[in-house]
Amino acid sequence: MSYKTVLVHLDSISRAQDRIRFAADIAMDNDAHLIGASMIGVSTLTFDNSGIDEKDPAIAAHLAFLRDRARKHADEFEASAKKMGLSSCEARVVDGEPGYGICLQARYCDLVVIGQTNIDDPSPIVGTDFPESVLLNCGKPVLIVPHSKYFANVGKKSLIAWDASRAAVRAVTDAIPMLQKADVVQVAVFNPDSRSEAHGQNPGEDIALFLARHGINVEVLPPQKDKDVGKALLSLAGTLSSDLLVMGGYGHTRFREFLMGGVTRTVLDEAAIPVLVSH
Repeated sequence: MSYKTVLVHLDSISRAQDRIRFAADIAMDNDAHLIGASMIGVSTLTFDNSGIDEKDPAIAAHLAFLRDRARKHADEFEASAKKMGLSSCEARVVDGEPGYGICLQARYCDLVVIGQTNIDDPSPIVGTDFPESVLLNCGKPVLIVPHSKYFANVGKKSLIAWDASRAAVRAVTDAIPMLQKADVVQVAVFNPDSRSEAHGQNPGEDIALFLARHGINVEVLPPQKDKDVGKALLSLAGTLSSDLLVMGGYGHTRFREFLMGGVTRTVLDEAAIPVLVSH
């Protein structure tokens, strides 16, 4: 079992370099094809539907600027990929706003690599809800790369947040290609009494056995109890020196508002390590 197509979101090289490295490492480990997708930032269908004339000089100039910027990001990706020795990769300039554009591309990929929201970024290209939008709409596992630190060997010591839910099952299954390359995978179960019917007598042991059959070295941690699971989970990851967190993502869409579960929101906003999330 392995990833065969990995997709990474592109913007300026100063922002995207770490996620390109992550994506490239995963692609090379899995002998996969790597796609770098740079969205122009707006869908030209908007103009068709609103009656705006793309040939208007002001509109045309703005679109030319957006396309040139996206092309620049794609060219930077190609140069980086060449230096890293990737044998199978391509850059795409995509007509569309970032969230919708990356989700369309993700439908034909095994894994999506994006950046964490940086609220201190003075000139962001994506909105603050970009990770949530991708997670809720792409239908594929999403690896979110923190903006604060680069991890040279991501996934060598992985931590699974296990609550026996459908989302957690999906995330763990989606993460198997990465977990198989880990030195150790630790399973954390928080407040198991709240879902005792799903966990069974020994919380975490069933999923550990499932993973062991895939050749994964698994350790089940003692049950954890905490009211603020999100912060406790990140604290545990720090204590264990984990370099990858795997968890299910919870949330739903209502018009244009993205409403995430409390644990998911905390982790997406505050994680200092890469997080692989599935919804």
